[in-house]
Amino acid sequence: MSLNIFLDSLQESDFESIKDSCSFKKAIEINWNSFPDWGGAHIAIIGVPEERGTKTNEGTAQAADVIRQKLYKLKRGTGAYKIVDLGNLRLGETLEDTHSRLREVCAMLLEHNVFPIVLGGSHDLCFGQYMGYQVLGRRMSIVNIDAFIDMEEFEGESFSQHHLYKILTHSDTHLLDYIHLGYQTYLADRHTLEALEKLHFEARRLGVAREDIIKNEPLIRDADMMTIDVSAIRMADAPGCAQSQPFGFSGEEACQLCWYAGQSNKLTSLGIYEYNPSLDMRGQTAGIIATMIWYFIEGFYNRQPDFEMNKPSTFYRYLVQIDSAPNHLTFYKCTRTDKWWMGVPYNLSDTQEEQLYLLPCSYSEYLEATHGDLPLRWIITHAKLQLNGLTPPNWDKNS
Repeated sequence: MSLNIFLDSLQESDFESIKDSCSFKKAIEINWNSFPDWGGAHIAIIGVPEERGTKTNEGTAQAADVIRQKLYKLKRGTGAYKIVDLGNLRLGETLEDTHSRLREVCAMLLEHNVFPIVLGGSHDLCFGQYMGYQVLGRRMSIVNIDAFIDMEEFEGESFSQHHLYKILTHSDTHLLDYIHLGYQTYLADRHTLEALEKLHFEARRLGVAREDIIKNEPLIRDADMMTIDVSAIRMADAPGCAQSQPFGFSGEEACQLCWYAGQSNKLTSLGIYEYNPSLDMRGQTAGIIATMIWYFIEGFYNRQPDFEMNKPSTFYRYLVQIDSAPNHLTFYKCTRTDKWWMGVPYNLSDTQEEQLYLLPCSYSEYLEATHGDLPLRWIITHAKLQLNGLTPPNWDKNS
């Protein structure tokens, strides 16, 4: 199947005023009149002019091309760019058809190790992004940055308000983990938070997420897919969204999170949704989103290999004795990047051989363990491994 049957070319005349030879536009291959050779690309940009999933933020269909106007004007970064802009997805007759088309495009790109950046459109489009992994049968994790937790169960609501419920209840889910960053407590139903907790998924409220922005990096580093709802960025910085709030991440913090995402060797797709140009009179929000993408790409081209267990020279190993079971925790620090992981032991249900799940963590979690406390994320991950049918080892305090 050819990708070009799903995508429409862009109008070169819409961007002809951008003539700077050092611009982002001049550094990538764009679907003008001929479809780009995407097979050897590192990153592919896809616009999705779809807004039938929202009843509260109409105007998002125009988002992708307005973001491009800002993005193309930026200076190219330092990486050896192999980036293509594949144009805009051809919409289906129904919203579900559009989700299916986005699923096929994402699956094909992922299968060829090309990183899709999806520019929506309403946030429900992340369901198509997610389903691309399901087509390939991959176990995967999601990190979602959003002021709201979109788990409304009622069919009368916009799909963009209950797409997370659709993902979590999908009959053939391969979802291993879900992490929500930046929700605002007064916008979140407590029953929704309790449901996520029962599934051992983590939801980090805005105040905690902003307290020390670098502590979000391990959460992003453990995800395969990342989605960003523009409502997560405060209204003063990003007014171009009907759900914008007085509080949220700053534009600088949003760029920092995208830098972390770019640097993650595990992350394989990014979607940015709910930008509404009709509410963005001066193009301020589009400028922030374009800069977020620029920082993501910079991070992507600054990726460094993680440590390798069979190469001791690539890591330091730390054993931390604690008073409760298990007797000790194992931490790893990559010598290349100074990033940390902690080991969560488990046994496969059909064998007694102990395995070690490597969970990205922060230096502060290592310090927490040295004071005798089990890090909360270690506890959550251990419970999650049990939930997914992996039997924990029998710890003996005296062994």
